[in-house]
Amino acid sequence: MKQVPLGATRLRVSRLVMGCAPLGGLFAPVAEQQARATVDTAWDLGVRTFDTAPHYGAGLSERRVGAALGDRPRGEYVLSTKVGRLLVAGMSGESTGADIFAESSGLGRVRDYSRDGVRRSLEESLDRLGLERVDLVHVHDAEDHLGEAIREAVPALVELREQGVIGAVSAGIDYPAAAVRFVRESDVDCVLIAGRYTLLEQSAADELLPLCRERGVAVLSAAPFNSGVLADPRLGATYWYRPAPPDILERAQRIAAVCERHATGIVNAALAFPLRHPAVSAVVVGARSPEEISTAVEALAAPPPEDLWAELAAEALVSTHPFT
Repeated sequence: MKQVPLGATRLRVSRLVMGCAPLGGLFAPVAEQQARATVDTAWDLGVRTFDTAPHYGAGLSERRVGAALGDRPRGEYVLSTKVGRLLVAGMSGESTGADIFAESSGLGRVRDYSRDGVRRSLEESLDRLGLERVDLVHVHDAEDHLGEAIREAVPALVELREQGVIGAVSAGIDYPAAAVRFVRESDVDCVLIAGRYTLLEQSAADELLPLCRERGVAVLSAAPFNSGVLADPRLGATYWYRPAPPDILERAQRIAAVCERHATGIVNAALAFPLRHPAVSAVVVGARSPEEISTAVEALAAPPPEDLWAELAAEALVSTHPFT
């Protein structure tokens, strides 16, 4: 699989990054053996970049990813995790977002974007991973804590970057306006933006992507299936981790129909679309099984025909941003 520079950093990432939230029991439990097999399959297919977080299963994803990568040559892959949530025993912590994970380590999540909290979070992540370092660290879901995150979390990570402890600093977030603030007001190398530059929504293209391109900040485009509906747009599909509303489902089905007319799958189009923008370095795809990661890799290797994009734009199913 092709690897590309991550912006102006020394890191190189595979064009498909394996998102490891599903290995923390997103929506449904995942057996330890299946988690290991999924990472092994990704590796065999050329994926060399993996993204996890303390939030995913309250530490389960980090433990499973670390176990699967522990015997791999450390210089051959890029691993990212996140800061902003500490895992604490003996308390429930915040419930926001925890309900979408079917498994739990028994630890509670507590928000903390302070300098000390960030350093503690990273140390604890390394312990769960069983590794000596991670390459990329994202400040996670800080839209309601932007002041503290920009004032304390990012500078704490920048110190670690300058000391050579980590390779790059990023913000991982779902909201373009908040991501713009990170780029304008802090020293991030990268932004991971989830669900905002997809076949269903291109709001990240209004300001964030042009700004990142102008400033040399790398972009990782995550959640290309908008949590499921663009992978299989049928009744019961999920959108933003909840059942897709009728208008979203109908739009996804229209996109799928255009793809079918061009003899391509909607999965192929959903993965290819973000990578058409020159600001985007890689697409982040969650996988819970060897079959899911194999499907994603195969789809990425078979991009849609060029005239598909023109028809999607002509039918106002996507904006014209990527084509101008």
